[in-house]
Amino acid sequence: MLRTALRNVLAHKARQVMTVLAVCLGVAFVCGTLVFADSTAAAHRAAASKNFADIAVTVTAKEPPPGAPADRQAGVLDDALARQLADVPGVAAVRPSADGSATLNAADGTPLRAGKAWSNLAAAYVPGKDGEDSRYPLAEGRAPANSGELAVDTGTAAAGRFRIGDTITLATDGPVMTKRLVGIVTTTDTRVTAGGTLALFDRATAQRLFATPGHYTGIDLSAAPGTTPSELARRVTAVLPADRAEATTGAAQAGQQAILVDTLTRGYEKLPLVFAGVTLFIGSFLIVNTFTMLVARRTREIALLRAIGASRRQVSRSILLEALLVGLVASAAGFLLGLGIASVLPDVLGTGGNTLPQGPLVIGPRSVMAALGVGVGVTVLAAWLPSRRAAKVAPIEAMRTAEQPLSPTRSRTRGVMGLALLVLGAGRLISLTGAKDASEENLRDAMLGCALLVAALIVLAPLLAIPVIRLTGRLTGRFGITGHLARRNALRDPRRTAATAATLLISTALVAGLAVIGNSTGQALDRQAAAGLAADYVIGSRTPTTGIDPAAVQRVADTPEVRTTSAVTDSTLFTGGGVREISGVDPGTVNAVMKLDFVSGSLTALGPGRIAVSSTVAREQGVTTGGRLNARIGRNQEFRQYTVVGVYKDTPIARDALGARTEVAKNSFLPGSVQRILVRTDGGTVSKTVEGRLRSAVGNSPLLKVQDREQLVAEAAGTMADLLNVMYGLLAIGAVIGALGIVNTLAMSVAERTREIGALRAIGMDRAGIRRMIRLEAVTVATFGTLLGLVGGVFGAWAVGSLANGAMEEYSLALPWGTLLLVCLASPAIGAVAATVPARRAAALSPLEAVAET
Repeated sequence: MLRTALRNVLAHKARQVMTVLAVCLGVAFVCGTLVFADSTAAAHRAAASKNFADIAVTVTAKEPPPGAPADRQAGVLDDALARQLADVPGVAAVRPSADGSATLNAADGTPLRAGKAWSNLAAAYVPGKDGEDSRYPLAEGRAPANSGELAVDTGTAAAGRFRIGDTITLATDGPVMTKRLVGIVTTTDTRVTAGGTLALFDRATAQRLFATPGHYTGIDLSAAPGTTPSELARRVTAVLPADRAEATTGAAQAGQQAILVDTLTRGYEKLPLVFAGVTLFIGSFLIVNTFTMLVARRTREIALLRAIGASRRQVSRSILLEALLVGLVASAAGFLLGLGIASVLPDVLGTGGNTLPQGPLVIGPRSVMAALGVGVGVTVLAAWLPSRRAAKVAPIEAMRTAEQPLSPTRSRTRGVMGLALLVLGAGRLISLTGAKDASEENLRDAMLGCALLVAALIVLAPLLAIPVIRLTGRLTGRFGITGHLARRNALRDPRRTAATAATLLISTALVAGLAVIGNSTGQALDRQAAAGLAADYVIGSRTPTTGIDPAAVQRVADTPEVRTTSAVTDSTLFTGGGVREISGVDPGTVNAVMKLDFVSGSLTALGPGRIAVSSTVAREQGVTTGGRLNARIGRNQEFRQYTVVGVYKDTPIARDALGARTEVAKNSFLPGSVQRILVRTDGGTVSKTVEGRLRSAVGNSPLLKVQDREQLVAEAAGTMADLLNVMYGLLAIGAVIGALGIVNTLAMSVAERTREIGALRAIGMDRAGIRRMIRLEAVTVATFGTLLGLVGGVFGAWAVGSLANGAMEEYSLALPWGTLLLVCLASPAIGAVAATVPARRAAALSPLEAVAET
């Protein structure tokens, strides 16, 4: 039986190619992702280790104990401590540092990596005895020497298009500064090489910005020969004030930094794994269909084996052994292709400034085991059902005919199972339509319902094929006798047609569902982003810890073409039962920049001790206009009773509650600051000129953003672009595997119908007619799978969308007609293209040889 399996694989190797390709794609995504993850992690560790290679121990200030002043630890790291540490036995060199965060404007005025403090690094350039800082070797220019000078790394210079001598605008957490670029350095800091920016100041400037004059944020120590870092750390700890400073080895810091950057970039692994899962899931149907057709094609051969003594178990094992061999070949090919994918993923995923560290490919045991486990496992499992069918064929029945009709009993069983799955899946989804609560439990139920629905469509597909193809066959019938023959060929074996269409069914359902949800959510975000906003511009901070200079409010008000300016201070509202956001506004100007839809009350009586709340807060807290709400604003205020003067419909511009700005500003995390400025222009003017003037009014700070309504909407819908990219990726995967399935099915179908095709040629059908018949058959199968997928995907999106309605009041079902029409047109086109090779092979058959074949 082993020899038989080997001969069968070699005899049908052309027909197994499509199966190998489908499995190969899935294995390639899995292995490529795992190798990419291992290689990136190793590159992170190597870069971090190199960055801390000269640092044996770092001394930093401890966090102040609870209740102690925040600046209690600020003065511990000074020059006196640095001199004391230099006298510790085993210390070879002492290098103080003053590190923080700074955001830079590029040459065109746009911020570089704004809003991500972990990647906007700033530090002091601390020269050693040789006059250079070994951590930041100079590539061009010189080191900064005074408060008006700056150095950046090569990546930042390239991203910002900076050159030596340029004036750079930047900000830390306060006013905007301008400095002249005097040097460009290199660095191995993984936070920078992973896409961050680096700004270097002279020592005194860095101390003033990130610590206090004469003090540091850290002191790095290098060890003398013969002294280990751990030993040096113990000696240093002995001379430190135990409650104010601590010592950490460089190796520990390198490990922490590698983990930080690895964690921040680990999300890049998820998308390729999603593609791998979808590829393998869809590909499994191709495998099932391939082995089912092979078994049907070799029914007489199997019967002969049974007749000469082969047992059912031996027949089943023979089929599984073939699948094992195919899986091994696919795994090997997929593993090699995966190495190629792993080598290009850093460039593909590192676009948009998120540069990933480079390093050699790391091929670990889990990648090799994954290739074998996934490739062989999926192939053997998918071939298990066909192997059972082969083993159940009786020798005498098999010798009678090579094509068995569909059993009525099995059809009824399939129908009952399919209807049961359909009722369970659709029922579960319909039950969620009234939930309007995107809780984790409801999302799990929705996922289960969608899975049951897809399973029901797959089970019922052979039964649905007959009525659906007869209906769509009216279109192919317009092509004359070739169209009628194509329809009859598709109906000849509904199970085979359904199995071939299953790949397109699943991919179309995924794409249609994601497209509907993405389009509906995108439109809801569009409406929600500008809901309640009467202002033409919103000036806001990029980070929650950065405020707007209150003096900038008046400068904005004095800007030409500005009619109304209203400052907003955001803070936290603690209600006892939860944490909400509250915005402090000026009652005199808020109505000009916000258009709130009040359920009851108004902002007329807004003032100290009086607030307005959103409908959600009012419902959760059980309050109405005129009622009392026990709450506190910020952390420093005590709980008190607030009078509710109005209840408005939820809108992001007004947050969860509104209060008087004078009261909210006193209790915000940044007392007296402003988080947003809402601007109304004369006649609603929106232009680059006005935007530029507003940016100038706030000092062109890279920490602030000036956005009109369209920009707010685009920012809110930014995540939808990622969803659309995933959708198109899934569509491409489904299209490729669907095409492979159609090619495989038609190739085997042509081989099975050799005599029939010869007879058609003998009675007068030309080669063009044969090719047209095969293509129309492929289009029929592709259209069938697409229609079922569209129905399942849109229905699932409708049900799942009701959960989003609970999180977004603006959500409503919005069908992306353009995308759905594109899918409808693309699938038949894929079928026609996939049929090219089988159609040519069929047309090339000689009539006499085909009729003579037995």
